[in-house]
Amino acid sequence: MTRRPDWAVRLATLLSAVETRPFDAHRWNCGRFALAAVEAVTGERPQVRVLPDLVATADSAGFPRIAPLRARMGDIVLAPNPDRLGVVLDAGRVAFVGPRGLLRAPITLCTIAWRIG
Repeated sequence: MTRRPDWAVRLATLLSAVETRPFDAHRWNCGRFALAAVEAVTGERPQVRVLPDLVATADSAGFPRIAPLRARMGDIVLAPNPDRLGVVLDAGRVAFVGPRGLLRAPITLCTIAWRIG
């Protein structure tokens, strides 16, 4: 999968649309957020296998792992304790699904990143 020419606008539209969407274990969680972000960036929904842990499930999409500090806007990241997936907003911040909408955090909290497109 490659990034669409208009990926930045599409990602910004997604982030705006879900800014205040609260966490819901079945309908809106970190996995669904990550899938929506990948689809916004690439225009395609990746095939993912649900496996026993979140890292293995994320790896099943086939995107290469990178160091979090090398991640760029639109890449997917994992923060631990508890494990959760998020989306890189810029060179230093990521967004996660929270109880009342998106939460921003420093990328230094993340332990794994996946390069999207």
